[in-house]
Amino acid sequence: MAINKDTTNIGLLGLGVVGSAVAAVLRDKADMLAEQAGVTFSLQKALVRDLAKPRPGEIKAGLLTDDVRKVIADPAIDIIIELMGGEQPALGYIKEAIMRGKHVVTANKEVMAKYGYELLSLAKEYNVQLRYEASVGGGIPLIVPFEQSLSANDVSAIYAILNGTTNYILTRMSRDGLDFAVALRRAQELGYAEAEPVNDIEGVDAAYKLAILAGLAFHVRVNPQNIYREGISHLEARDFRYAEEFGYAIKLLAIAKREKGALDIRVHPVLIPEDSQLAKVDGVYNAVQVEGDLIGRVVFYGEGAGALPTASAVMADVLAVSKNRCCQEKEFSQRLVIRDLVMKPVTEIESCYYLRLSAADCAGVLAQISRVLGDNAISIASVVQKESDPATKSAEIVVMTHLAMEKALRKAIEELECLDVVKKISNFIRVEA
Repeated sequence: MAINKDTTNIGLLGLGVVGSAVAAVLRDKADMLAEQAGVTFSLQKALVRDLAKPRPGEIKAGLLTDDVRKVIADPAIDIIIELMGGEQPALGYIKEAIMRGKHVVTANKEVMAKYGYELLSLAKEYNVQLRYEASVGGGIPLIVPFEQSLSANDVSAIYAILNGTTNYILTRMSRDGLDFAVALRRAQELGYAEAEPVNDIEGVDAAYKLAILAGLAFHVRVNPQNIYREGISHLEARDFRYAEEFGYAIKLLAIAKREKGALDIRVHPVLIPEDSQLAKVDGVYNAVQVEGDLIGRVVFYGEGAGALPTASAVMADVLAVSKNRCCQEKEFSQRLVIRDLVMKPVTEIESCYYLRLSAADCAGVLAQISRVLGDNAISIASVVQKESDPATKSAEIVVMTHLAMEKALRKAIEELECLDVVKKISNFIRVEA
C-alpha cells in the first residue's frame, strides 16, 4: 500500500484520563503538530468500553467504538496508540496491530516489562515501529536517551525514584510525621493513590519500570518477577525521625547495578544521604540517576505521571513514528543485543544497614546485641538507645552498621530474635551511600 505522506491516521485504544488528553492534543494542537511532523494527524477511531458514557471534550460520537476490530483492522489507520493499561487484552491487541503492519505507540509499562523483547522482535519482523516512551517516567524523556544519547556509555548503575504515589506518601511521612496508613489515605483523597494501591505501595509498578530501563541500559532481558522488591507499608514515622538524626532521607529506590558479570537489581526502601540529589526529590516527582563511564552521573527529573506529561511522551512517539514513516526510514525502538548477565540474589548484596529493635531496658543488652552482630561479621557504625517504656521495661534501640553481607544480616536477625532480651525486630532498611 502506498504511503500517504500528507496525513497520518490514528487509532486510539482507550479513552480514559490519558487517552482523553491525547485526543485533546491531537485536536487542539493540530497546526503545531502538522508543522513539526510535516503531515496532518487525523484521529479515525477511539476504542471505549461504554459508548453511552458522557465524555468531556469535543470527540465526535462517530469516532467512538466498542469494537476493537474497527480500530485494529481498519486499513486506513497507520498508528495504533494503546492506552488501556494492564496485560490483557492490551498485549493481544498490540501483537495483532503489529502483525497487520501498523505502527504502535504504547504507555503500557506492564506489557513492555514482561514482553518488550518479544514485541520489539515482532515489530522488526513486520518492519514497523513500536515506541514506548510513556511507559516509564510519564513526561520525563527516558527511553530515547537510554537508546540513543547514552548508547556510547558503559552504564554501571541506575538509581531511580519511579513511582509518584509512593514518593508522595514517603514525603508526607517525612515532613508531617504521619504514619503510613494516614499518609496513604491522604494520597487517595488527593487522587495520587488508587483505591487499590497494591502495585504502587508494594513496588510492583517500580519493578516494571526498572525492568524496562535495565534492559535498555545493560542489554539484558529482565523478567520483572525476578526483581527483588519490598514495599513501604512496614515503614513508620519514627524511622524517618531516626533517619534524619543520622543525616539520611528514606526513599523507595529502584536500583540496578552491574557487578562483575552479574546484575544486582532490586526495588525497596533505602536510607540515602539527605544532601544527595535523589533525597531532594519530593511529592509526586520522579527521578532517574544514571552512571556511565563517559557521561559520569546524570539525573533525569520531572513529573512521573499525570495526563498531560504522559500525553507529551505519547505524542513525541507519534511524531517520531510519523516522521520516519513519511521518510520511509527503518528505525526500530531497541537494539536487540542481549548480554549474558546473571541476576544477583539479594542475599549476596553488600550494604550498610539501619536496624531498629525493641529490647529489655536492662544492663548487658547492648553487649548481647553486639556479640550476635560481631559473630556474623557485622561491624557497628553507631548504636543509639531511643525511647524507653517504664511500664514494659523496654527500650527502642537503633543500630547503624558498616558494610555487611545481606545473608549475614538476615542470619543475625534470626539469632537476635532468639535472645530473651530482644522483644521485637521492628525494622531493617538498607543504606545507599
